[in-house]
Amino acid sequence: LSELALALALALTLALPSVALDNGLALTPPMGWLAWERFRCNVNCQQDPHNCISEKLFFEMADRLAEDGWRELGYEYINIDDCWSAKHRDAAGRLLSDPERFPSGIKALADYVHARGLKLGIYGDLGTLTCGGYPGTTLDHVKLDAQTFAEWGVDMLKLDGCYSSAEEQAEGYPEMARALNATGHPIVYSCSWPAYQGGLPPKVNYTILAEICNLWRNYDDIEDSWDSVLSILDWFFANQDVLQPVAGPGHWNDPDMLIIGNFGLSYEQSRSQMALWTVMAAPLLMSTDLRTISPGAKEILQNRLMIRINQDPLGIQGRRIVKEKSHIEVFLRPLSQAASALVFFSRRTDMPFFYTTSLAKLQFPKDAMYEVQDVYSGKIISGLKTGDNFTVVINPSGVVMWYLYPTA
Repeated sequence: LSELALALALALTLALPSVALDNGLALTPPMGWLAWERFRCNVNCQQDPHNCISEKLFFEMADRLAEDGWRELGYEYINIDDCWSAKHRDAAGRLLSDPERFPSGIKALADYVHARGLKLGIYGDLGTLTCGGYPGTTLDHVKLDAQTFAEWGVDMLKLDGCYSSAEEQAEGYPEMARALNATGHPIVYSCSWPAYQGGLPPKVNYTILAEICNLWRNYDDIEDSWDSVLSILDWFFANQDVLQPVAGPGHWNDPDMLIIGNFGLSYEQSRSQMALWTVMAAPLLMSTDLRTISPGAKEILQNRLMIRINQDPLGIQGRRIVKEKSHIEVFLRPLSQAASALVFFSRRTDMPFFYTTSLAKLQFPKDAMYEVQDVYSGKIISGLKTGDNFTVVINPSGVVMWYLYPTA
């Protein structure tokens, strides 16, 4: 019965007019800051006022985005995750922020964020409860919650899927897209729907998803570890034939947050996450403490050429094109104006590896010549012909990333 109900719900969804999100938003992958990975559901403001989920945290992060050079580079969304709300809705059935931790209310927070040239994101959950045990958005509350978020001035919604069935998700995710559209206030819509259905067809219909959501979580939550980054990478590229074609302007695969600047990644691994997320055309949503971030982590996250590649207007997601026995992998992302990004990635754990190849071996057109810029070092190689062999030195769990454009 459940599969029949699901099929019916999807048939209904397709029959309804204006199902396409078509909100003109997220034409490049969204960039900003998200609370979850670093601050989780820390509501202990008595003991840990500096790091608990409270308006103070978001006021301070908004100041950092506005004052420390992030905003100018495109990091514009400041996103609240779970555990922001009161434990109960009000008498009219509306969501409320926790009165002790968010005494000014979400509207005041949105105003503060907007005054700094930034945008505010919020979290909801299509289910009886959020993952953290706060009031969820059941089907009968979808329209009301969309209106509430719009009235508050929220610019992005992440809708999780804890405590809901596949049938409820098949009805509720498209319903929220329509409800957000109907408010007339532009709200980027991030769905967790595919992550709850295993991320792959036939359970996940990416054609429908791209008409409903601006971005979607396909897979597990990221944790603060290199193992977690690798597990996400492995899943995304093992399934690239399914995932790569469905991403594009206005609808992106989301491999989850950037954890650069936290505790779990080395310097090389941090550079790798940034390069690999960029080649995946992933949203760049940092989850770190911007008040105490190290200069090294900040430099990685603020790399201008990297961001330009991530935000390329063509919006084509990259692919893994080589997987060597030597544990070197090569990824390619096509960019506008016949440019490309290449990432040479080492899974080795011994020492820097000298990797020799040519652009011909990497599927570049014959008899062409390229100008190459190393994205991290800034070094330029001129006149590289497709047939020329070259060698890159890749550190263990590190990357070399190139930006290439044809000169002849």
